[in-house]
Amino acid sequence: MLRDYLVLALKSLRHQRLRSYLTMLGIVIGITAIISLISLGDALKESITGQFSSLGTDKLVVGNVEAGFGPPGSTAAKKLNRHDLKIIEETNGVEEAIVRLIRIVGLELDGKRDFFYVTSVPEDEKEISIVIESLDLNIVKGRFLKADDNNKIVVGSHIDEDHFKGNLVTGEKIKVQDKDFEIVGTIGKSSSFQINTIIFMPEKDLVELLNIGDEIDLIVVKVEDEKRITEVAKLIEKRLRKDRDLKEGEEDFSVQTPLQSIESVNTILNIVNLVFGGIAAISLLVGGIGIANTMFTSVLERKKQIGIMKSIGAKNSDVLKIFVFESALLGLLGGLIGAIFGVALAFTTSSFIENSIGLLSFKIKISFPLITLAILFSSLIGIISGILPAIRASKLNPVSALRQ
Repeated sequence: MLRDYLVLALKSLRHQRLRSYLTMLGIVIGITAIISLISLGDALKESITGQFSSLGTDKLVVGNVEAGFGPPGSTAAKKLNRHDLKIIEETNGVEEAIVRLIRIVGLELDGKRDFFYVTSVPEDEKEISIVIESLDLNIVKGRFLKADDNNKIVVGSHIDEDHFKGNLVTGEKIKVQDKDFEIVGTIGKSSSFQINTIIFMPEKDLVELLNIGDEIDLIVVKVEDEKRITEVAKLIEKRLRKDRDLKEGEEDFSVQTPLQSIESVNTILNIVNLVFGGIAAISLLVGGIGIANTMFTSVLERKKQIGIMKSIGAKNSDVLKIFVFESALLGLLGGLIGAIFGVALAFTTSSFIENSIGLLSFKIKISFPLITLAILFSSLIGIISGILPAIRASKLNPVSALRQ
């Protein structure tokens, strides 16, 4: 019996092809919007949280409170220093405290010059391994810096591939602030655009090159027990406030754990995804109204057909099921087509963003649960939109219908 209803529904939709296509268009647009926007939102979320999550759950960052935009510490009223570093190192629960200097330098090769961020690499092998681990660095050319390196640098993928078009060669000399440095390695493309666009340099070379004094831009702290990271962060805050004679809430420094950063970003991105979903739902609602309108029109046009069916023994429930099947089929087909277009649009947009920006990874992951739910939802919209027209059709008087 169900097969008969399906055959009748397909014949009816095929008979009014143009109207069926136009009716499905609203559902197609809605499902395309839902799948593409939510997929892009998830990719954006993964890309941005990748900027923070690479630090690791056993590490926190102590930085300066900035008064404007620029490299860490460049706009701070009072910068961290070696005295602050000693206080942090002596804090209970701290395993390692690593100095990070981040500045801007001019890079020149074959007459082509531009400015990039440069960051310091410590002179201790254990601290170097923590830097590699915390930033999740992947060397694709050459090697990373060693403790005894002098006048050597490692560059990010964007500097090598995009800015210098892959012309940077391991072992080649390049001018940094008009001083020759040897390129010993290139970092593979990371989910963090900062890593893709930065130069790594031994700390002693960076201090000498830019004549940096006692000031520190960031201090990366590795804790002994990651379960106590929040407790250690509060303890560092307390000790630095006491040393600087500051009241709580008046700190001129910041202590940030990766979990805090990720939670804050996730909250914002979840709201963005809800907005995306809301915009797409409006399109789907319009599609549902289109189905209802089409089904009401179909009832008016097929009154005589309904009268004939009833006169030869069709029940009200049979007529109801035929029209509900038609509306459900409109929703299902619209959902299937919309799912295909949505996935295609998401991948196309993702590829365009990656190629245009080129600084970060922006990967789309196909969510089969999302696609399945979207198709089921579009079918449900079709059924709901067709119920009232179907009820109206089922209640038609066969005699009155035959007179049409």
